[in-house]
Amino acid sequence: MKPSKKIALSVLVVGLGLLTWGALTANQGPSHLKAGDVFPLTRLQNIHDSEVVIPNANVKFVHLQFRRFAGCPICNLHLHTFIQRYPEIQSAGIQEVVLFHSSKAALLPYQGSFPFDVVGDPEKKLYVQFGVQSSIFSILNPSVWPTIFKANSETDKPNGDPEGGPLGLPADLLISPEGKVVASHYGRHAYDQWSVDELLALAKQ
Repeated sequence: MKPSKKIALSVLVVGLGLLTWGALTANQGPSHLKAGDVFPLTRLQNIHDSEVVIPNANVKFVHLQFRRFAGCPICNLHLHTFIQRYPEIQSAGIQEVVLFHSSKAALLPYQGSFPFDVVGDPEKKLYVQFGVQSSIFSILNPSVWPTIFKANSETDKPNGDPEGGPLGLPADLLISPEGKVVASHYGRHAYDQWSVDELLALAKQ
């Protein structure tokens, strides 16, 4: 076999190995919360300086979303489905709380008009606490490539800098008024999260 072919084959094998390793380990963080765990009492400030308390005894569920950075086109595409269907989410008794690893100043131009709570965590303290990780596979996983293309083709996509890095993974937690984690999902790539339909189905269980 020619040296060039050996090199190409080696790169392919290493690449496949890394993809396999990433698929096997992406959801195995030591701090991941799972159904049945208790979510600790957490007090936050949203980007409009209002207090957000989780768990919340005044709603059926809190849906806590861990997103990426304020200017993330993929996050923007996803969250617009939640904006469009927000009346359904409210009717189900679900409070939406969306975290970004960006500052308040970076979030206000893009997420300032969202109808639900948006919280900035530029130091990633909550991401670390709840095991929400970053990975090169967030954008290298082939499953996300069509969404990356679609998100970047949108005319209203945000264009901010990737504060906290461009390789963040998403996560979803559904939390009862008593603080019990009803369901959780830690994404394997940048667009691996609950849809509105999946969220509403979980809230009915």
